[in-house]
Amino acid sequence: MSDARDDIVTVGLLAEGTHDPGTPPAGIRRAPTGVDDLATEHLIVNMGPQHPSTHGVLRLLVELDGEEIKNAEVTLGYLHRGIEKLAEHRRFDAIGTLMDRGDYVSGIMGETAVALAVEQLMEIEVPRRARWIRVMMAEINRIATHLLWYGTMGLDTGAMGPFLYAMRDRESLLDILEAVSGARMMFNYVRPGGVVADLPVGIDTKIREFCDAFDTYVEEHDAILSGNEIFQARLNGIGVIDAEKAFAFGLTGPNLRAAGVDFDLRKRRPYDAYDEMDFDVPLGTTGDAMDRFSVRMEEMRQSNRIIRQCIEGMPEGEHTAKVPKVLRPPAGEVYASVESARGEVGVHLVTDGGMSPYRMHYHGPSLYALQALEDIIPGHLIADGCVMIGSTDIMLGEVDR
Repeated sequence: MSDARDDIVTVGLLAEGTHDPGTPPAGIRRAPTGVDDLATEHLIVNMGPQHPSTHGVLRLLVELDGEEIKNAEVTLGYLHRGIEKLAEHRRFDAIGTLMDRGDYVSGIMGETAVALAVEQLMEIEVPRRARWIRVMMAEINRIATHLLWYGTMGLDTGAMGPFLYAMRDRESLLDILEAVSGARMMFNYVRPGGVVADLPVGIDTKIREFCDAFDTYVEEHDAILSGNEIFQARLNGIGVIDAEKAFAFGLTGPNLRAAGVDFDLRKRRPYDAYDEMDFDVPLGTTGDAMDRFSVRMEEMRQSNRIIRQCIEGMPEGEHTAKVPKVLRPPAGEVYASVESARGEVGVHLVTDGGMSPYRMHYHGPSLYALQALEDIIPGHLIADGCVMIGSTDIMLGEVDR
């Protein structure tokens, strides 16, 4: 077995003291002058886990020249989720519980992807009220997820306070999700044909109160970090992923839109009731960490706007279609996807007419974001590595293969 140093040398490392420092990326100040001329010994370091969602699943091997990262290798670990294989032994209405454990902070969206796939296979028409409830719950879940990212993004740049404020608001959202679905995390709420239960009495008041409060809170969140000079210096020009590179790595979601690419499945391929909603798709310009931050901040405002529309215009009717107790889609295959908080979450189902999928493939956005990290990290300082991982908002639960 080769050691870590042998592995990373194969990436293209020059001999010690002979490397070309090259031109630092835009926004990087390499100081003091003359340091690059010194022949220093490179250090191979296993970095992290420093991010809360990389616990033992992401191994980042970096080659350091002082504080500058000369090379980086991203190695994926395993959470042993086995979602795709387990799905082959679950009934169609039970696959959602597996999706809850993929991107485990955006469960509503993963469940919706499965439900859409089964509904297409069985040609189930979902009641309008159910489609509106799904949209509202997904956007509540999106804000809760973005708040978790926001708080940890602050931690990655050395700011503790924003995390505490983000958790304050996130608790209110988790209370709403719990009141509706019965769970604060593993919801299992969206099912083929609609949702498990109708909205509880009085929940509209709680949601309105949150929407009104969040209009103020999101401005506070934005001002605390985006208005901070230190935070700006930590993100501006860091980890640039332009549109061409984003396409090459298959990025979707906020990471793609930060590069200026106007692609959002809620607009491009509307599902549920998104074609009835009025909202904007925020875009970045350069694709750096600050753009990824700004896009997500604006997405929270837009999600709040959608939630308000849902609660004000929620149609009457059934919360689910009449579906058989045991679902048996006809033989065939289908791909359905949704715009989750991190990008496109897709489910490819192949069926043979039985009670369980013959095969299922799970498409999650974080796997593709990890590919890009290996490309953008070299050339930055080691502290910037933390910022870049945080700015791509990866969730390792959906990366397991």
